[in-house]
Order: sequence, then C-alpha cells, then structure tokens
Amino acid sequence: MQPQPQPYIVPFCDQEVDILYQDDYLLLVNKPQLLLSIPGKLPQNKDCVISRLQRNFPTASIVHRLDLDTSGIMIIPLCKEAHSHISRQFQQRQITKSYTAVIYGTTLQNHGKIDLPIACDWKNRPLQKICYDKGKQALTYYEVIERYSESERSRVILKPITGRSHQLRIHLKEIGHPILGCDLYAHDTAFHMAERLMLHATEIAFQHPINGKAIHGHSKPEF
Repeated sequence: MQPQPQPYIVPFCDQEVDILYQDDYLLLVNKPQLLLSIPGKLPQNKDCVISRLQRNFPTASIVHRLDLDTSGIMIIPLCKEAHSHISRQFQQRQITKSYTAVIYGTTLQNHGKIDLPIACDWKNRPLQKICYDKGKQALTYYEVIERYSESERSRVILKPITGRSHQLRIHLKEIGHPILGCDLYAHDTAFHMAERLMLHATEIAFQHPINGKAIHGHSKPEF
C-alpha cells in the first residue's frame, strides 16, 4: 500500500480580519492571505474568518468564500434575512466582483474573455480541469492594466461572471498566463516568481439586502 499523504496544517495567520464596512445587517471585511474562510476538517485548522468574526458578531455567517491563498473583500451577513437575500443575488449573478492578479508573461491582449468549462479532476483533487464534455460553463473577463516587460509579468483585472472552484487560476493557466505564486496550476518559473499567490479580491458590488441601496466595496491589494 502506498503511504497516505500527511494532512495539511494551515500555518497560523497573524494578520487581522479588517472590517471595511459595518451596519446592522452585514459586514464587508478584508480576508488576509493564508486564512481559511470557514473551519477545516482537522481540529488544527479551525482558525478562520468566520470563527474570528463570531467572537464579536455571534450571528455572522458565510455566504461565499475565498480560497486560502487568496486575499481580499468578502460579504458577511449578520442575520438570516440578509444571508438569504445575498445568497439569492449570488445565485442570480447579480453581484459583480473584480480581482487584481499578477500573471506570467506580457503577450496577453489588452481586453478579452476566457470561456472554458470547468470540472473537478477527481483523480487529482482538489485540482480542477477544463472539460468540454462534463464541465460547467465558466466565464472570465480580463483587462491588462500594466505590463512589466523586464520581469515577464503583467498586472490584470479579472471579472468572473461564474464562480467555479479555482476558476481564475485555471483559466489563466489554460491560456498560458498562470497567476504568479500559484502552487496548483502555475509552472515552476511562474510559481517561484512570487512568495504568495498574486490574487486579491479587489471590488464587490451588490444590492443592500434590507434597504435596497447599491453597495460598492473596495479592498486595495498589498502587492
């Protein structure tokens, strides 16, 4: 029998979960890199965004997630009504999100879209794969905002229309421009060009679940 892989223990994240906006019904927070959104299965992986927030906001709940390696803005409902309303906005694709990323290479067109279906790679979980037979539709728009020719990298804004697991990572990898620092999909050169995954949830816009006003949150990346 082959030895079982050792379970991954998330290193402790000493960065705070910053509150960017607060009212009686929801929070907008900035998730640090290397902090889980929700508790992991192992007892050692219980530290996460929601457990930290519930110390001061006992009714806080998770309505969407960011990957462990991804930093940036998240919506945190503070009541069932807000949770239900925001969840419905996500399901109906009424919430717009944008991410900042630094990617490998400088030959990407200024604007474009990546429309490639994604499915779970069951033999290599948690990896995803492009699959035209059984994959779910996945659409990402991108815009190049800066090119660094001397270091073979570009800064881009990514706007996912769908929310598939690892969508941005695998879409950029598939067109030959993996996100720097990505341990799942980047080639060795791109992986070693950054000390972290260069992906940050920068903006989110949605309708307030109670008063109906337009909410636009922004979180500046550290890179």
